[in-house]
Amino acid sequence: MNNEVMNSIYSQVSIKDGKKVIENILLDIYFKPGISTKDIARKTLLPLPIVAAIKKEFVKAGIIEQNRGVNCTTKGLRLVEHTMGYGHLDRSLYQHLKYDQWQRDELHEMLTKLEGVFEGRPQVDVTIDQSRCTLETSLKRAVLALRHEALIGRDIVCLGDDDLVSVSLAFLLKQLFRQDAHKSNTRIHVFEIDKRIISYVNYLAEVEDLPIVCYEMDFREQLPSDFLRRFDCVFTDPPYTQQGMSLFVSRGIQLLKREIGLPIFLSFAHKSPDFALEMQREFSRMGLLVTSVLPRFNEYIGAEIIGNTSQMIVLQSTEETKESIARDYRDALYTGEVRRTIRAYECKRCNLVTEVGFQMTWQTIEQLKKEGCPSCRHDTFELIQKKNA
Repeated sequence: MNNEVMNSIYSQVSIKDGKKVIENILLDIYFKPGISTKDIARKTLLPLPIVAAIKKEFVKAGIIEQNRGVNCTTKGLRLVEHTMGYGHLDRSLYQHLKYDQWQRDELHEMLTKLEGVFEGRPQVDVTIDQSRCTLETSLKRAVLALRHEALIGRDIVCLGDDDLVSVSLAFLLKQLFRQDAHKSNTRIHVFEIDKRIISYVNYLAEVEDLPIVCYEMDFREQLPSDFLRRFDCVFTDPPYTQQGMSLFVSRGIQLLKREIGLPIFLSFAHKSPDFALEMQREFSRMGLLVTSVLPRFNEYIGAEIIGNTSQMIVLQSTEETKESIARDYRDALYTGEVRRTIRAYECKRCNLVTEVGFQMTWQTIEQLKKEGCPSCRHDTFELIQKKNA
């Protein structure tokens, strides 16, 4: 959202928390008519004088008025409902999702429809570290965006989307806006290297009338300049290597607007203390603030190597935010490249031994099973040896 009123107030008030805080204050007033200045300060964790100064600028702009607490004027209502996109919102559901623990049966109809959508998604390609998160996890990520005021009226980008987060975001918007997600003023972009996922999400966007646009993109290449500094929010579940995390988060930073307080929702495997410490150092080098770490937030299907779970790390942009990888990237990236392991599998029918690994004829056991034993076409194997390439 780009609004002259917000820009003007931000320029008038000395605040280092970012323009997003000013927007959130207006939303607090909109959803809680009559709220006191003290309650606003308590909710935003801002000093009372700062809140009073912001409130004064809103009054001068004719956006709010002081009358038995703070309330939006007609002009303020128009700003929130039309410009910011909250006008046709199911307010009760929005408030419930934002502040309460939601239950599956409350969103039964939407989840039933999404079950078929998620069952139809392409098979994972483990050579590029894909894994299938559960439907509930994908929807939890969408609700997380709502709770961070990063859903409605925002430009959102998903860096890789084998988890169909874009679809969950759009379906949640349809639920909140009575089946018309476009009324939210939200635009969702998907940058993805896998043509199968692009084709599937494009199909869903057309059939369900979702505000999603997909682009084929390899993050090892520089991003097109047309997309830089355009987005309010980033979702990514990158390869679970240090290189993968650094590259995908760097690309996310390049896409974010140059504003303070914008979120990057990073899903990443639980790692050792030493690995996690290096991640924190990298976040610090990139000028990102870690606002929360949610262990076991994500659940996956058939990802036993990471215990079928991963953490959600919520990062926030600051004045010092900058990417650590700006140009083309040519080093190892995916797990199979970084840890070059060759596995020997024995066919359970004819006992032929076949090697599987990086730059081999079969890079994964899934590929070997799909094509079958080179000798007898049987599809059941036993791992008999593992060695470094």
